[in-house]
Amino acid sequence: MDQDSFFQRNSFASSTSRGLIAGFLGGLAGTAVKSIVEQFLPVRKIEQRSAQIKIVDNLSTKILGSPVNSNHEALAEQLVSFPFGASIGAAYGYGKKDKDEFRLIDGAILGATTWGSTHETSLPLFGLESKPKNIPVRMQANELFAHVLFGITTELVRSYVNERLKRQ
Repeated sequence: MDQDSFFQRNSFASSTSRGLIAGFLGGLAGTAVKSIVEQFLPVRKIEQRSAQIKIVDNLSTKILGSPVNSNHEALAEQLVSFPFGASIGAAYGYGKKDKDEFRLIDGAILGATTWGSTHETSLPLFGLESKPKNIPVRMQANELFAHVLFGITTELVRSYVNERLKRQ
């Protein structure tokens, strides 16, 4: 069986593969959109380091004995963001493996729940971000908006790629 006919089938393996690939690519695209939005809307105070930088700094210090050079922080931040976004997208794609159509609300829910489960709960619990009550509402709203756009983009790309793989 060739690749084209594999993706066209309605088997568990085919729909799972399509869902994972489409979600992964959607997560990458969603992360790119989120990163661009965050260049224009402040999501943290200027002097505040992101959770991604803190994670990379901890790893770098443990492995190399020193934190990331400040000249490389932007790249280091993306080295955490893109794999994380792609992983979320792949899990989302798996969950929607049998759903071909684009649903805006599903993407918005993905983005909002990603924001809630990271910036509002787990990152503050791990000490990687301030508690939500210590973050200005405007910055929280900007972060939520960027995450909702992440989710919508992920859903848009997921549904498009899934359909293209199915019709190959």
